[in-house]
Amino acid sequence: MPRAAVGHNHRIAMRIRPEDKIKLMRAGALEQTDLTEFVLRNALLAADAVIEQAERVALSERDSLRVLELLENPPQPNARLIAAAQALPN
Repeated sequence: MPRAAVGHNHRIAMRIRPEDKIKLMRAGALEQTDLTEFVLRNALLAADAVIEQAERVALSERDSLRVLELLENPPQPNARLIAAAQALPN
């Protein structure tokens, strides 16, 4: 039977194969840290990388120059943009 979620519980439980746990424990020992610290540190590094990749937009030099050009010299508004602006509440 699953446990009820507890809002203040700062634990994560997971099942892993014994050989995976041994590998993680060995790596932690090589870095002179315990299993929890090793897993947490590396999971956070992986999480940071995933978040960084998802939130950052990398533009080529050409695209960066195009964006700057459009910011400095925006095009004239088209009919759809004018209609959308007029539809906004005052």
